[in-house]
Amino acid sequence: MRDFFRKAIGYLSFYKFNNLSNLKLEHKKLSTYLKKKIKDLKSNKNIRTRTHIIFNKHVIDVLKNKKLINFLRQPFIQKMFFTHNRLFIYNELRELREDKKNWNRWKNLLNEDTVGDPIRYFLYLKSSGNRIRQVYHLKKFTDYADIDVKSIKNIIEVGGGYGCMARIFSKINRSCNYLIFDTEEVNCLQYYYLKLNKLNVKFETIKANFNLTKSIILLKKKLLTNNGSSLFIANWSISEMPLKLREKIFKYIFNVNYILLSFQDKFENINNIKYFKKIKIDLEKRNFNVEISPLKHYNNAIFNTNKHYYLFAKKKSI
Repeated sequence: MRDFFRKAIGYLSFYKFNNLSNLKLEHKKLSTYLKKKIKDLKSNKNIRTRTHIIFNKHVIDVLKNKKLINFLRQPFIQKMFFTHNRLFIYNELRELREDKKNWNRWKNLLNEDTVGDPIRYFLYLKSSGNRIRQVYHLKKFTDYADIDVKSIKNIIEVGGGYGCMARIFSKINRSCNYLIFDTEEVNCLQYYYLKLNKLNVKFETIKANFNLTKSIILLKKKLLTNNGSSLFIANWSISEMPLKLREKIFKYIFNVNYILLSFQDKFENINNIKYFKKIKIDLEKRNFNVEISPLKHYNNAIFNTNKHYYLFAKKKSI
């Protein structure tokens, strides 16, 4: 039922097309490069849940069969990474518009790219439902932290989707240092998306502007190297990881200045409410102010069976 609903509401944007003609040459080069790269994948399945083992098989299929030109139209990508014509998105857009002080900034960040052939949001064709949602997360975080998002120079994102939040930060500050920790298959998808958007992106380093890694060692190094204002982002990623991997990551996040994290109340057999309440206590012991609050618009959405929450944190010394 959900898959049928997702496909049906996509047709609401039938009258808005993305012009992909100027991407085709670079698309061909990147597709060939990534097809060769994934031949040597040696990802560790032990660090994944069942959901992500299945998902990554689909990603490999997209990479091998050169389906990247319109990968954001793939149903399994939309299910995991891309929210499009959902009505609750309009309420998030409305909140962004009502922020008169910052609306010009939000409006600029909302402008969607053509890479991946995203479905445009039928009530705001300049953007997509997913781009609106990511910008909304930033608005809610900056409201909590009371900071100018442009002041954040170092961003560490665990589970970066297809690279949407990284792309948004490139428009905020192109010289920022951004690291995405994810599976190798999804890193390849992110590389395609960010490279086609003309960003300086590389695998397995922290020296480029936009860096992609599957290495917990490199993630640790970045978390422990806090050069200026730093933000840790994990939107529906850590809450979908095995507990052992979560523990490895949370060991090192206490060195960052800010945290933007979102989660659902349960995933597979894990009680996330209980888990993140414990994380809140641990962060407070480490000199953080922490708030857990519901995503009110998303929680009231049709077909949504889980409850979803933000966890925001800010170091007290800031």
